[in-house]
Amino acid sequence: MEIFIDRILAHFQWKKNRKLEKAEFMDQLTSFKNNNQREFSINISDAKFYNERTLTTNFDAHYIYHPAWAARIVKKINPEFHIDISSTLHFCSQLSAFIPVRFYDYRPALLTLDQLTCERADLTNLHFETESINSLSCMHTIEHIGLGRYGDPLDVNGDIKALNELKRVVKIGGNLLIVVPIGKPRIVFNAHRIYSPKMIIDEMEGFKLENFAFVNDKNDFFSNANLNDANEEDYGCGCFWFIKK
Repeated sequence: MEIFIDRILAHFQWKKNRKLEKAEFMDQLTSFKNNNQREFSINISDAKFYNERTLTTNFDAHYIYHPAWAARIVKKINPEFHIDISSTLHFCSQLSAFIPVRFYDYRPALLTLDQLTCERADLTNLHFETESINSLSCMHTIEHIGLGRYGDPLDVNGDIKALNELKRVVKIGGNLLIVVPIGKPRIVFNAHRIYSPKMIIDEMEGFKLENFAFVNDKNDFFSNANLNDANEEDYGCGCFWFIKK
């Protein structure tokens, strides 16, 4: 009961703060408009209420750190080209400035950039030849396969099928970068699965773990972490660099 009351009070305080912030925003907008002598038009109807006056810049730790981690590894690998399957588009588009990238997704991205090609692929039935790829990434993607979120068929083992396909197409000595949510295992239907680090390692027979990095629930990034460090997270971000034996 006490926790419930605390939540109610916190909600009302949040609403009060939002009201005060909006009033201050409108005062600033009116003052700025009255002092504007330049050719810009300023219409009250265009006004949006933003609360961005924070001491530090906010960011999504999962989606800032994992592409940065992967880009550093691809630079170290220095492949002739890199293949990415369904990772964030920020990764493939920026990486393609330095190395040719072939990007594939169940729903193709219509990007037009030099050194970047975008086509369709089904992660549970990849069209690549067995042991044909030297440098491959699939980040924050496997956890969605089979949940139907993006129009794919429901399949309780869709993630395992996808992982097996990734493993199949990597060359001996080749590199596979995988990123998934990690912590206490559960499914948030139909958004994603959350894995323990051990669940991923257990599926990677024939591969050596070269590096494990992760983002914890406090948004701290650890570039060389112990697998056990991530077991108690609620929604961490696990970054696995595997090399095929």
